[in-house]
Amino acid sequence: MNLANFDEASVNWQSLPGPDGEPADHIWMSIVNVDDDAKIVDVLFKFAANEKIVLHRHTANFNTFVVQGEHRIYTPEGDLKETRPVGTYKAGKPDAEPHSEGGGDEDVVILFSLRPYSATKPIYEILDDDQQVASVMTFDDLKEIYETVN
Repeated sequence: MNLANFDEASVNWQSLPGPDGEPADHIWMSIVNVDDDAKIVDVLFKFAANEKIVLHRHTANFNTFVVQGEHRIYTPEGDLKETRPVGTYKAGKPDAEPHSEGGGDEDVVILFSLRPYSATKPIYEILDDDQQVASVMTFDDLKEIYETVN
């Protein structure tokens, strides 16, 4: 059997803008496809090992596939809620429960297929320490980033 390894060094990683417009901590992305007709964005996200990204809430449908490492999901209080090993696929719906995410003992790479089916409906909301909306990310926001890089 011929096993292939994912080579994250070949990916053109970009910083994800945080609520203040500066790069968010512990997260990088590479937008791999924008479907303007269906309003779907496919993104590789990389979360740093043993770190947590910004608190957020998903407000649109999404699918995930863990490409490399272990995907960890945390409660708003920072407690580990779930772990997803490499190869795990999940279909998600908008979720009112805030959470953060991160990598296990190595950086995790996850393919997210973000499906707002609208140009302006938020894909996710970034929350502050009081769990209030600090900023939102929409299809148009991600499309703009994609067009800037490509």
